[in-house]
Amino acid sequence: MLVAELAGTRQFRLHEQSVCDPAPGEIQVTVKSVGICGSDLHYYFEGGIGDTPCVYPMVLGHEPAGEVRQVGAGVTGWSPGDRAVLEPAVYCYHCEYCLTGRHNVCAHLRFLSTPSDPGFFRQVLNLPARNVAPLPQGLSFEEGTLAEPLAIALHSMKFAAPRPGETAVVFGAGPIGLLTLAVLKISGAGRIWVVEPLAHRRELALRMGADAVLDPKAVDVVRQIIEDTGRRGVDMAIDCAAKDGTMNQCLKVTRNAARVVYTGIPSEISIALDFHDVRRKELILYTVRRSNHETGPAIRLLREQRERFSPVLTHRRPMEQISQTFDMLEHYGDNAGKVTISPA
Repeated sequence: MLVAELAGTRQFRLHEQSVCDPAPGEIQVTVKSVGICGSDLHYYFEGGIGDTPCVYPMVLGHEPAGEVRQVGAGVTGWSPGDRAVLEPAVYCYHCEYCLTGRHNVCAHLRFLSTPSDPGFFRQVLNLPARNVAPLPQGLSFEEGTLAEPLAIALHSMKFAAPRPGETAVVFGAGPIGLLTLAVLKISGAGRIWVVEPLAHRRELALRMGADAVLDPKAVDVVRQIIEDTGRRGVDMAIDCAAKDGTMNQCLKVTRNAARVVYTGIPSEISIALDFHDVRRKELILYTVRRSNHETGPAIRLLREQRERFSPVLTHRRPMEQISQTFDMLEHYGDNAGKVTISPA
């Protein structure tokens, strides 16, 4: 099988690698499509993400969909050719966090696409059967790749807890920000502002339901939102960018006792937050660690309302063009939204 390894900063290499038969309880899958995530870009451009450095070589990609090749002993309900969404997080299921339903902070979590566990930029791999879920008829493999990021957006809603008519601002109109916007609209949120410096992403945000889009290079975002809300501030701020000051802007655009949700991952290891804004307003701050039991709901939502989410998908590229594709994304080229790679 063909594998795309990250061999260094901005260095992919393609090579052939063997794959063994699936072990008992495993399913062997052919990876048909993988979405490129912001964390993949951090690894590629910066040599790490947050406080986690790359360990080369490593295989990125954790938003996959594919097709069953064969099943291991003891696996039932699956046959070769079945279409599937593939879950990248492997949990232990017996630590205190798994036993209390907090699988996303499992003490022994393995997340495929991190330095110690290869991801899905490869043509074939074996997965635990519980990491494979049916891809509904009518959804393409590319649409199936949205299940993982949409699950993250749904998880963030547990903290944002939008109530009908409440106002919100989303910082960043990359794929996660756009999916978050779509979920806020479904939840019945009122006026939603999206803050995004790239014109084509602002246009996508308007297509997906934003009531107002702001270019932070052209306007004082904080002043504008405070004025728009009659100096009250919004009920919730969701930061899907975590760059260029957005983490502190969230604290300033919200009303007293509002909710702030940090979904994006900053490049910096340490962040200076304007604590006195938090204290004076008695804000509630949440952080998002991927998702937790939201993959099933995400798949159902994609099946039922695919037209809400499919505009995020703008480009599909073969794995042989992975280097050129990542270089395009570094420069925000070609009006790209969500870009998928096709290993097989």
